[in-house]
Order: sequence, then C-alpha cells, then structure tokens
Amino acid sequence: MRKTITQALAPRIFHLHRLLFFALTLVFAFAMAPSARPDVSPDRNEKSQTAESRWTTLDGARIHYVNYGKGSEALVLIHGWTCNLDNWRDQFSDFAKRNRVIAIDLPGHGQSDKPQITYSMDLFARAVDAVMRDAKVKRAVLVGHSMGTPVARQFYRKYPQKTLAIVIVDGSLRPFADKAMMDRLIGGFRGANYKEAVSQMLTAISGPNLSTEARERIKASSLNTPQHVIVSAMEGMADSSIWGEDKINVPVLAIMAKNPFYPPNVEESFRKIAPQIEFQMWDGVGHFLMMEKPKEFNAAVLQFLDKNKLLKK
Repeated sequence: MRKTITQALAPRIFHLHRLLFFALTLVFAFAMAPSARPDVSPDRNEKSQTAESRWTTLDGARIHYVNYGKGSEALVLIHGWTCNLDNWRDQFSDFAKRNRVIAIDLPGHGQSDKPQITYSMDLFARAVDAVMRDAKVKRAVLVGHSMGTPVARQFYRKYPQKTLAIVIVDGSLRPFADKAMMDRLIGGFRGANYKEAVSQMLTAISGPNLSTEARERIKASSLNTPQHVIVSAMEGMADSSIWGEDKINVPVLAIMAKNPFYPPNVEESFRKIAPQIEFQMWDGVGHFLMMEKPKEFNAAVLQFLDKNKLLKK
C-alpha cells in the first residue's frame, strides 16, 4: 500500500517542528470543535492584575491584544502558527505580578482581522510594533513560541532599539528543510483535507502532560484560523530571507523540548547567532511546554529577567 505524503514525511516533519518554530504543531484541527472567545482573565483574587482587551490597526486591519499593568517596558507574548494569545493564559498571573505584560493576537489569528493578504514574518513583526506603539511601550522582552520565534527575531532586525531581550519557546533560529520539501509540505495545507494533515502532525508531537483543557484551547484556535492564513504564514516561515546569520546582540533565553531529532550541535548553532544565549533543553515535555508545565516555565522566565535585570518591577 502506498504511503501518504504525510506518512512518508512524518519523521522529517517532526524534526521540522522541533527545529523551528513549530508552527506545524499549532494547526492541529481536531475535527469539529466550536470556536471560543479567549478567556484572558488573570487570577480574579488579584485585583491589581486586570486584563484590558484593546485594539489597534495595521494597514487598515484591526489587531487585538490584552494588557496587564502600566509602564514603558513590558513582557510581550507572541503565540505561534494558528494559535492565539489564549495559549499564554497560564502565564498572565505570574508574569503580571512582576511587570507589565502584553499578549497579542497576530494578524490572521485569534480576534484580530483575517484579510486576504500575505502573512509574512515581517508583517507579524510590524504588528508587534503597532501594538507596542498603541500601548506606549518603548522597549520589550519578546517571548516567542514556535512561529513566534522568527517573528521576534524579525522584530529585533527592524527595531533593535526596542528589544531588551528574547525568550525562545521551542522555536528555532535555523531553517529546517529545503525548498522541495517545504513545497510538498505546504501543498498539503492547500488541499481540502488540510485539517486532517495538521491533526496527524499534532498527534505526533503532543506532549505527555498536555491537559484535555489545553488541547481544547489549541483546537479552538486552530479551527478559527482560515486556510489562507495557515498557508501564507507557513510560506512566510519557509522564506529563506528570514534565516540569515545576522547576530542577536541582546540576552536570549531558549527553552526547548527535548527530542531525538535535534542535531547534536543545536545549542552551538543557536549560540553562533545569539552569543548571549542561556540554553535549556527540557525532557518529558512536548511543543506546548508552557502549557504542560506552566509553573516551571514561568519560574524559568522570571529567573532570566531577574538575572539580567530586565523590566521594571
């Protein structure tokens, strides 16, 4: 029996996810789950942590974000492919106790507008800047999960003076496949069965600690992401121009999910681009590690901020 393209590419696809932004992870359309408006409320017993739902615009399209706290510096949370800001729900309370926090629905995702445009990493970086300008944030620590990593890196290229540091959450600073493989992969998302293809990917990379509730959150988000956004954002991640050797000269924390498909020199390859990197490889977690082990993840990020004296308390 002939193998499907997805089956034939399964080992490499898994490698892609881990090695990159793991955008591939995020689309897992789990069949027919209703879309849900994100519940972005922090711990309701902590009155100082009030979530403000806000909107700004970029190129005529609305961008949604939520804000906690005040100040000219903030921790800015950037979700991955087909996800939305609700992926960070388990971080809001802990992070907002310490400093200002902003979480963004990237264009085409969550409650932001989803026009028929090109969803490049450059567009997403400009969207982050538009949100920061609207929120009057002058400098930020960018936390990028999966596709959020190349978004954060592109933001740094465009606005280095606004970037205090970058936190990589199971994303990548390196390309993961040649053009032929990417064309075949993206082709699967252009077809009528694109939801089935991404669902198979999700099954392959889901972590052991991901709760049913977390899976439902991710599912609802992926089902709310239109096919044209899914395809275009993946094409944006396949763009060779975003994978240069240019350096990131601010502090970087990388928290990665351990798997056998990483090359043995993954830390070294990251360090060549980000000389000030603190590299962590976590065992026993999947791609959505901040949802699997939120307390451990939150503690690691806060320790990084304290160590580097980042953001104002």
